[in-house]
Amino acid sequence: MLGWAIVFAVLALAAGYLGFMGLAGVAATIAKILFVLFLVLLVASFVVRAIRGQSVV
Repeated sequence: MLGWAIVFAVLALAAGYLGFMGLAGVAATIAKILFVLFLVLLVASFVVRAIRGQSVV
């Protein structure tokens, strides 16, 4: 998921550089959503592993 967020961020940068502002905005929004979703799932994974008594690292 983090990989897809990076792909969309690069796509947004490339589209913005080439002047496709609409596409750049959409790609940046998708990248933000995927990154936040990645962080939420990462924290949830850490919490579940900590509750089970496993190492979170």
